[in-house]
Amino acid sequence: MTSMSFADAARTCLTTKYATFAGRARRTEYWWFSVVYVIATMVIVGGSWAVEVPLLSVLLLVFIVPMLSVSVRRLHDTGRSGRWMFIALIPVVGPVLYLVGMAVDSMPGTNQYGPSPKAADHPVG
Repeated sequence: MTSMSFADAARTCLTTKYATFAGRARRTEYWWFSVVYVIATMVIVGGSWAVEVPLLSVLLLVFIVPMLSVSVRRLHDTGRSGRWMFIALIPVVGPVLYLVGMAVDSMPGTNQYGPSPKAADHPVG
């Protein structure tokens, strides 16, 4: 498997790695799940006229935990701590730095967060 599909990213982030903050996530996993998150948010907010506000909060919480966990794993894949997410709180430049950090290529080999997911996709031998 050279990259993760939209369905694979949704399945991985919403089931097997729902609240897994350890390890690494490839760019495809992060960006595809970001698309899932945006679509789910638009659907939930779009349907807000028919649903009470407390239910909306619960539905959004279902997606916030895996979005945070895949974000931390993506930062780990680039060799950064999950705390690096706080850079997005810096006005104007913070979100840009955060997005650039999420878009850079994986750190090759093994780092302090585990083996590269790319290496797992392309075994030597």
